[in-house]
Amino acid sequence: MGINLTNFLSSKSKNKRMMEFQDLDHIDGVSISTVSANLYNSTRDDLVMFYFRDGADYASVYTQSKIVSENIKWNLNQKTKKVFSLIINTRNANCFTGKQGYKSLEKIAELTSEKLSQKQKEDDQQPKKIKSKEIIFGCTGTIGEVFPEEKILNKISDLVNNIKYTQNKYIWMKAALGIMTTDTQPKMAMEECLIGSSEIKIFGVAKGSGMIQPNMATTLGYIFTDADIPKDILKKLLKKNIETTFNAISCDGDTSTNDMVSIFSTAKAKHTKIKNFNDEKLKDFDLALQKVLLNLAKRIVADGEGASKFIEIDVKNCKTDSDAKKIAFSIANSPLVKTAIAGEDPNWGRIIMAIGKANVVINFDKLSIKLGDSFIVQNGKFNINYNESEAADYMKNDTININVDISSGSKNFTAYTMDLTKKYIEINSDYRS
Repeated sequence: MGINLTNFLSSKSKNKRMMEFQDLDHIDGVSISTVSANLYNSTRDDLVMFYFRDGADYASVYTQSKIVSENIKWNLNQKTKKVFSLIINTRNANCFTGKQGYKSLEKIAELTSEKLSQKQKEDDQQPKKIKSKEIIFGCTGTIGEVFPEEKILNKISDLVNNIKYTQNKYIWMKAALGIMTTDTQPKMAMEECLIGSSEIKIFGVAKGSGMIQPNMATTLGYIFTDADIPKDILKKLLKKNIETTFNAISCDGDTSTNDMVSIFSTAKAKHTKIKNFNDEKLKDFDLALQKVLLNLAKRIVADGEGASKFIEIDVKNCKTDSDAKKIAFSIANSPLVKTAIAGEDPNWGRIIMAIGKANVVINFDKLSIKLGDSFIVQNGKFNINYNESEAADYMKNDTININVDISSGSKNFTAYTMDLTKKYIEINSDYRS
């Protein structure tokens, strides 16, 4: 079958969270194909295509790293309203590959556009000529290695021939497995909502397990909807909802050169026209999109490299949004906090340390900290009723909640992270082996 089962099956011994997968089914206007291009010298799927037979409006957000992959450069250079295909390869990030990496994408896009145009002639009464600029790319894997142009070119025909016009959960699972690298489980999510009285679907897949720290979006995430929403409104919806989802997660504090999150609108659902970003009819869609993005973002954290704990950090009542975010990520990215949680040690002094180094002005007389339901600090003072043994029992849970109340304003932020284990070191020291 060519499914990437290696990591998936090797995760059996891991105490998994969020292993339930929603029943993604058919969504009009989206077709999927997966093949093995032997990028891992194995038969696992490592090349995935999403094909939009009639084109799709789309919007993307990309990494803010000052070193970016060639596929990000390619995507930014394609000035087109609609795209007809998204191609994702694993194993190779196509970063620091220079002219060779970019020219490889030119060749792949040219061949793909030719093959898809031929498929249009075979399958459609009014075929469209697809242009190379109407194809965008996602790349993930090792930085600095020669991009495997020939291996991918040799599989484009198979990729196009394998296109499935009708989707089901199995096909979505193959796509989600096909884009994995060090992930141990696929990430999929879906919501249904209304625009006016019309039912709308929003599906999403993502990959990510390490090199996860938001600085725009994080890792690779792809959202698909049958709604009819113009590109400029899609962009605003995506940027708004990224902030509390993909921009609220961290596994290790590192921002990838390849980060991208994209949303594609096939316009197959018939509903009243959306005129602007503030259109009342978008409220339900906006909420559903946020749920899909947050679901995927949490799955990335829960599957963080070597993770044994999922950690939610709620920082409340700050003076500014920036202050709340600084404190949350100071805790989330602290190796000392993360290793204490890995060791199931309620060492709350490390949380105090992380708050203190966030470079935020704090009135400590108002500070409160909770671990789960247990107050450790209340109004700047140690809680005399705090029970260390109860806290130690709480630390055995798979999900850990840290609640920090600054009591200096009304701004809140929630960050999501994972613990830091010996397994993380093993995975990343052996990454290229």
